[in-house]
Amino acid sequence: MAEPATDFALRGDYITLDALLKATGLAGSGGMAKQMIAAGQVQVNGQAELRRGAKLRAGALVQVGSTRVRVTAGSGT
Repeated sequence: MAEPATDFALRGDYITLDALLKATGLAGSGGMAKQMIAAGQVQVNGQAELRRGAKLRAGALVQVGSTRVRVTAGSGT
């Protein structure tokens, strides 16, 4: 069963998938994020996402294993 989603507040209009994985600690490095994405281990809104530069906007739900991260609008936008 998946854990409750953790919120991640945007600082701009969007964040790329690889940057989100690094910022949340789901990937220890950019190389690790790239490998996870290429291996199909990352889902965005319930679908496997293979583009590391995919732009995530507020409302996106990213899942790696049982860990889920919900992208939310930042307070400065």
